[in-house]
Amino acid sequence: MRLLVYVIEARNLPAMDLNGLSDPYVKLQLGKHRAKTKVVKKNLNPVWDEEFSFRVGDLNEELTVCVLDEDKYFTDDFLGQVKVPLSKVLDADDLTLGTTWYQLQPKGKKLKSKDCGEIRLTISLYQKNTEEASAGTLIISDDLASNSDRSGELTKGRHSLSSNGDTESAAAPVLNEMDSLKEEKPNAGTFVDRLFQFFGGKNVEPTCSSTKDVDYSEKMQDVPADEDCKEQMVEACANLPFDELLKTMESKVQSEMPANLPGGVLLDQSYSVAPGYLNSFLFSPSSNFWQSLAEVQGTTGFQAEPWRLENGGESLKRVVTYTKAATKLVKAVTATEEQTYLKADGKNFAVLASVSTPDVPFGSSFRTELLFCIMPGPELSSEEQSSRLVISWRMNFLQSTMMKGMIENGAKQGLKDSYMQFAELLSQRIEAVDLKETVSSKEQILASLQVEQESDWKLARRFFGNFTVISSVFAVLYVLAHLLLANASTIQGLEFPGLDLPDSIGEIVVCGVLVLQGERVLNRVGRFLQARKQRGSDHGIKAQGDGWLLTVALIEGSNLAAVDSTGYSDPYVVFTCNGKTKTSSIKFQTLDPQWNEIFEFDAMDDPPSMMNVDVYDFDGPFDEATSLGHAEVNFLKSNVSDLADVWIPLQGQLAQACQSKLHLRIFLNNTRGNEVVTEYISKMEREVGKKIILRSPQTNSAFQKLFGLPPEEFLINDFTCHLKRKLPMQGRLFLSPRIIGFYANLFGHKTKFFFLWEDIDDIQVIPPSLATMGAPSLLIILRRGRGMDAKHGAKALDPDGRLRFQFQSFVSFNVANRTIMALWKARALSPEQKVQIAEEESGARTLQGEEVGSFLVLEDANMSEVFSSAIDVDINTLMELFDGSSLERRVMEQVGCVDYSVTPWEAVKADVYQRQIYYKFDKNLSRYGGEVTSTQQKAPLPNKNGWLVEEVMALQGVLLGDYFNLHLRYQIDDLSPKLKACNVHISLGIAWLKSTKHQKRITKSVISNSSLRLKEMFSKLADELTQLK
Repeated sequence: MRLLVYVIEARNLPAMDLNGLSDPYVKLQLGKHRAKTKVVKKNLNPVWDEEFSFRVGDLNEELTVCVLDEDKYFTDDFLGQVKVPLSKVLDADDLTLGTTWYQLQPKGKKLKSKDCGEIRLTISLYQKNTEEASAGTLIISDDLASNSDRSGELTKGRHSLSSNGDTESAAAPVLNEMDSLKEEKPNAGTFVDRLFQFFGGKNVEPTCSSTKDVDYSEKMQDVPADEDCKEQMVEACANLPFDELLKTMESKVQSEMPANLPGGVLLDQSYSVAPGYLNSFLFSPSSNFWQSLAEVQGTTGFQAEPWRLENGGESLKRVVTYTKAATKLVKAVTATEEQTYLKADGKNFAVLASVSTPDVPFGSSFRTELLFCIMPGPELSSEEQSSRLVISWRMNFLQSTMMKGMIENGAKQGLKDSYMQFAELLSQRIEAVDLKETVSSKEQILASLQVEQESDWKLARRFFGNFTVISSVFAVLYVLAHLLLANASTIQGLEFPGLDLPDSIGEIVVCGVLVLQGERVLNRVGRFLQARKQRGSDHGIKAQGDGWLLTVALIEGSNLAAVDSTGYSDPYVVFTCNGKTKTSSIKFQTLDPQWNEIFEFDAMDDPPSMMNVDVYDFDGPFDEATSLGHAEVNFLKSNVSDLADVWIPLQGQLAQACQSKLHLRIFLNNTRGNEVVTEYISKMEREVGKKIILRSPQTNSAFQKLFGLPPEEFLINDFTCHLKRKLPMQGRLFLSPRIIGFYANLFGHKTKFFFLWEDIDDIQVIPPSLATMGAPSLLIILRRGRGMDAKHGAKALDPDGRLRFQFQSFVSFNVANRTIMALWKARALSPEQKVQIAEEESGARTLQGEEVGSFLVLEDANMSEVFSSAIDVDINTLMELFDGSSLERRVMEQVGCVDYSVTPWEAVKADVYQRQIYYKFDKNLSRYGGEVTSTQQKAPLPNKNGWLVEEVMALQGVLLGDYFNLHLRYQIDDLSPKLKACNVHISLGIAWLKSTKHQKRITKSVISNSSLRLKEMFSKLADELTQLK
């Protein structure tokens, strides 16, 4: 059933323009369908003579006719409106109201007395065929909109199926005719294909063409469309089972699985059901999951139209409408969601949902898009099927707006909360897969791998069962037979007894052939012995220790390159992770090797970042192996469940030419649980010399989502700084055990990247300058060819092909520098380099007092006495200056030590105690400021009559402070218990870490300032003790 509206003319309209006229046009709306007439310029009695046809979905609706005045620069002015209920037309004779003048009404009830003019309309209902009624009539379809509608009020409507009995009865003869068509042509294709042919015509596309946008400023043109045909086709498709519609899509050529949308991932969870079942549970018309979710979220008016095929069965669509519940900030909003299948092949499903909310502020300028991807999940221990559901999102802005950043942030938070409820409800209906279950299946998966041990006989037959060896054996037997049958030749030419030279060219050739053949046989024997030795490889060797356990199952290889003259290769694989290697056995004379070998790396204290995989061809014990390809497994960019069964393509010229790949199963487990985090942070605290706060699970989760990191990665520290490129960009630098990342969001423009600590080749400190805003900066240089994913954040690419990143304007440069250097040394340096650095540091910083076993007697620190005095204080009171009491803090703050903090004394040996000290220099003490990290150690004197305190001071933020360390030795002797006095002798030494021509000048300045500071310190101590008395 359709509603015909003939807009004829209007009269006595109010004048809204300064010229005393108006530019009127008419908007019509019935339910979700909208249309408008052309604009009549400068007229108060316009004539339109335009006719419109609306599909009737609900007889309780009313037709709204609004007359407006077009304004080029401001919002169009409202002139008047009239509303006509459909029930009034239905009750009229012949279902028509005839041609009638209608009084236009104002919007407000208080303005009823205002004269808005009149409009002349003809309104009627009809049930005739579309072909008879479509001549000269504009069919209002879902895609009809005006290009001149700048107000954004007109939005796309949605198809609504008629609910009256006439439409249902009309579908019966259609299906009957389809049955007869099926009997006549049993091989004419699927039922849905014949359905399209029947309604669309023999030479017509299966789907009806949508009406294009119409420019209403010009003369209206009739838009021919077979709407009744389309309506009947949609209803017939709606009667098809959901599975039949999916099978129709499966028969079409489909693209690859779409990638996640750039807005981020809202849900990534595996479920213990098959992908097809999960797809039907979420999107089948018979599913009540969305209605249940609507009840949980307070959503009302949920309606889902039937699925319909479009584009010849290549896409499947439906429309869902609902009203979101009101919140504290936003009122209740009506949303229209168009769901479209992008892929459906029986195992993989992708559904794109485009949500429009025109009622929210700026709602006409954007749409929210959600991508549901359903794919096979990890293998379960019960050998049942599982599926993985990934939901990602993005904002699709139809037009630019200054509120883009605010809209994205608001949508992100709303979607996050909404899909937390989605995941919770779905987990109640379908069992979610626990990752521990997949990890526990690791033992079952690995137990199924059986490596066949090749016997010596089979190995020898593989090596020696070829033409080279057989021909060599035949040649040896032939020569031996010749020696038995031949007579001794006479000595001639240059021969002498014991030397028999060839007598002809033929004999020379034969001798050369025999020598070359013998060499080949010897090489073959050497390769056999080496292969016999390496046959067992590292397969089956169990890992030792607790920590991060990496297990790699090498299953097979495919399409490896042939490098031997036989057309085959002898491949073996070398795995390298955190400086440790595992080697597989050699598979001889094959391009598709089968290994089925398991390799376990010993427990690692730090989680691995990557694993290198190299495939070589075995060329014997003396020749260099030929590379057949290589690959890199990045544990930060790969999901643990995805690595449980993966084919890895190999890189390299030979590998890429042959499309070589390896089949691996990789498992990464942490046997120490949460203890590994606290232990790692404690280790970093010792390296940095500063307390590191353990971040909350919520902060770590946000950090992981920001950079797309696995759940085992945790945040250590973050700093506000500037990334220097052409223009400095303010952001935050994030540090974790495996990565260093940067994130900035300026006016909606996001910059985000990270690279591994192992990728760093060098870190340099750039001195302060005007370009760095008077503060030092860090220059991080990556290794050649590394970190290319972060290239957009690099300052430059040096001549050696290395990326350079410069960070500046740290709030606390020294803390950031120490933390970054400690993490880099912990991750990027090899064990040998770490041992070497440790030895150098121990040789540069530790003094070993023979009489007390102290750690502080450096050979290169020439100690000289800078203070000596007798103090009228008993030794126990004086030692309060070294016990972290309030007395010590007051004294040190008075001599210019700001933010003074100490750790408790800890026993490191018998009668030997150690503590850490941290403070900043007051501006009066050092005009450059600066910080001090100090380590003190105390022990009783050999005669037990006093104490020896030794101290190593590292200076940061002081000019040339990184060139040396200061070493202090306090020797405190008790003169006599009766005198209540003690002697204090303080010696100072400088250990030079770098050479400089100013050593003498610096030494003189340091000794002079330290002597004055120590005198002041003991003077303040005496004053404090006097006040206490």
